[in-house]
Amino acid sequence: MKESSIITLSMLLCFIEYSDASVLRMHFFLFMDKQIESSTRRRQGNYSTPGVESGAGRQRLHCCVRVTAIQVRKAIWGVAMVMCVCSSWAGSTQLAKLTFKQYDAPFTLTWFTTTWNCLFFPLYYIGHLCKSPERQTPKQRFRECCRFFGDDGLTAKVFFTKVAPFGLLWIMTNYLYLQALRKINSTDVSALFCCNKAFVFLLSWIVLRDRFMGVRIVAAILAIAGIVMLTYADGFHSHSVIGITLVVASASASALYKVLFKLVLGSAKFGEAALFLTIVGGANFVFMSFVPVILYFTHVEYFTSIADLPWAYLCGVAGLLLAFNILVNFGIAITYPTLISLGIVLSVPVNAVVDLYTCDIHFNTVRLIAVFIICLGFLMLLLPEDWDQCLIETGKPKRQSSVSRVTVKGAVSIL
Repeated sequence: MKESSIITLSMLLCFIEYSDASVLRMHFFLFMDKQIESSTRRRQGNYSTPGVESGAGRQRLHCCVRVTAIQVRKAIWGVAMVMCVCSSWAGSTQLAKLTFKQYDAPFTLTWFTTTWNCLFFPLYYIGHLCKSPERQTPKQRFRECCRFFGDDGLTAKVFFTKVAPFGLLWIMTNYLYLQALRKINSTDVSALFCCNKAFVFLLSWIVLRDRFMGVRIVAAILAIAGIVMLTYADGFHSHSVIGITLVVASASASALYKVLFKLVLGSAKFGEAALFLTIVGGANFVFMSFVPVILYFTHVEYFTSIADLPWAYLCGVAGLLLAFNILVNFGIAITYPTLISLGIVLSVPVNAVVDLYTCDIHFNTVRLIAVFIICLGFLMLLLPEDWDQCLIETGKPKRQSSVSRVTVKGAVSIL
């Protein structure tokens, strides 16, 4: 009884762990194959002695306990990660809203927060010194991570063709998001930004030729329907339409960033991703610093003195966004990616509660339904590619196990 309960918990945690359902089915079927073979041997009396049987059972139980303990630990880390991702994303959104009440400068705030990306590689290197058995100097680690850009490393051509475009998309995504916060409430902005996952699927299907999935098409339709309903909820006023357009454009730029990154650069390791984001932050500081200066002298984003700037809010937004990006990019080292994504969608109700007590927002039926279906579409996009086949085939081993009782030893084949 104890063994069966541990096995059941192990299988449930495996469903969270493996985003590719084919891997899950392989582990499940291999496990069931061993169970069927063991049952057949018991019925045919092939065990040499009772001691061998009990020893094998204890070994199998120990293995299951060990695997389950690892998965439970990752799940516990995942709960903590969900809370951190949710609080950092919702906190940065609310702080940015408060910042605009004292210093209405969305581009300067974008430039300031993006510059903090320079801390990615130093923070990664500190973690490398603490965890890696083979410690390298910063220069050695930098050169090794530069191989991500090609055999020649980071050259001027690589920078302007493979790094600068992503830096512009990064700035555009954050700037449009902050501009939307000036027009509409934080709840609508955070909910609409969740549509970026649907846009990623559509672009991946078109550009990367990813597998077509009906459930993800439905999720994309729900996202689009939610956008239209949110627009209708405010009666198609100019500020509402402009704000919704800005945040949808921000979500589209974010999706384009992710798809093009996979198309041009492929997948990156932790050190390579940290170096890439550090370069983006450094390039933003070097090449984009003239824009806030121009906006200051043209009185578009003007402040009387540096001392009057809300430094606490500015650093708070930058710090929370830095923490959010660290958790999203490097959190998969300690927990499941699905749980990290849940933290983003859970920021929507958190922002709704804060907006309910801090600003004048009316949660009518249309707005609630729109936010709900956008979040539902986001959750549907988290399903693995073979989720339907997995649900169908989980019932097959049970039926085949009953047939195996009358088969000859060695004739059982589930795969």
